[in-house]
Amino acid sequence: MKKLLWAALLSLVFILGACGGGGDEEGENGGDTETEESANEENGSGDVDVAAAEQVYEQSCASCHGGDLEGNVGPALNEIGSKYSAEEIQDIIHNGKGSMQAQNVEEGDAELVANWLSSME
Repeated sequence: MKKLLWAALLSLVFILGACGGGGDEEGENGGDTETEESANEENGSGDVDVAAAEQVYEQSCASCHGGDLEGNVGPALNEIGSKYSAEEIQDIIHNGKGSMQAQNVEEGDAELVANWLSSME
């Protein structure tokens, strides 16, 4: 009986550990907003609502790509704009790529996040 209890407890610890680590939701915005806004202006997409894009990212992307774009289960996105355009990022969100499956993100939210991520170079 003790072996079964220990096995159940150990399983619970592993399950809870796998579910955690979704990222720190507070303090993410730090002083990065000004840098991101200037990057948006350089790319000609200065009308991106950075705060709204970050909120959508936190809700839909951060659990796999990390709260600071540093990667987690999915790859890091902190320099994704140097590899993909906003349109390509939006296509990846809707259709998936590699091991990433298509995401159920509304069109406007996907466009917002794609424009924001394309500024990350």
